[in-house]
Amino acid sequence: MSEPLFSKKNLKLLSDPLNNSNPITVQVLGICSALAVTAQLKPAVVMAISVTAVLAFANVIISLIRNTIPNRIRIIVQLVVVAALVILVDQVLKAYVYDVSKQLSVFVGLIITNCILMGRLEAFALGNRPWQSFLDGIGNGAGYAAILIIVAFFRELLGSGTVFGFRVIPESLYITNGGSYANNGMMILPPMALITVGVIIWVQRSKNRKLIEN
Repeated sequence: MSEPLFSKKNLKLLSDPLNNSNPITVQVLGICSALAVTAQLKPAVVMAISVTAVLAFANVIISLIRNTIPNRIRIIVQLVVVAALVILVDQVLKAYVYDVSKQLSVFVGLIITNCILMGRLEAFALGNRPWQSFLDGIGNGAGYAAILIIVAFFRELLGSGTVFGFRVIPESLYITNGGSYANNGMMILPPMALITVGVIIWVQRSKNRKLIEN
């Protein structure tokens, strides 16, 4: 009897990366994206969706052909699959969200070298069936996306006073208009992304003591 598509075991592939095995805060992978594209929420969301799509479909493709890949060239095959998917994603972004594509610049191409992708292809897709590999890709992509969006939300809000480019903190509160508020310019600098991720890691591990290394 075949295993249900959404069995408890399969659902864990979706839920675990959001908490106990988050690729950024637990496995400490994909940190570069958190530093590079989270000054504003919109490019962070687009990057998160792009990485999730590439990861999910790359997992499926590698899982489908895993028994035909010679071991000595498996890394090359994985890179070719990921590169082809990244090119497709890049062309879609240029066609439909060109302004965001320009903001992301070279960082879309650098998805190819994202440690999360190669890690999941090596650790999971090469040894599991396509459906499980797809769920693993979606789960890890969602875990990655959650951290990127949280970091970008606070950086944009506190650094620019906006969310998705829309003014959230009223102009009347700013010093230039007689108020007492000023944007924290440090929040849009790359080091603050790393500090924000560090705060998230601290909060997560304070709530889940099992994640603290002995």
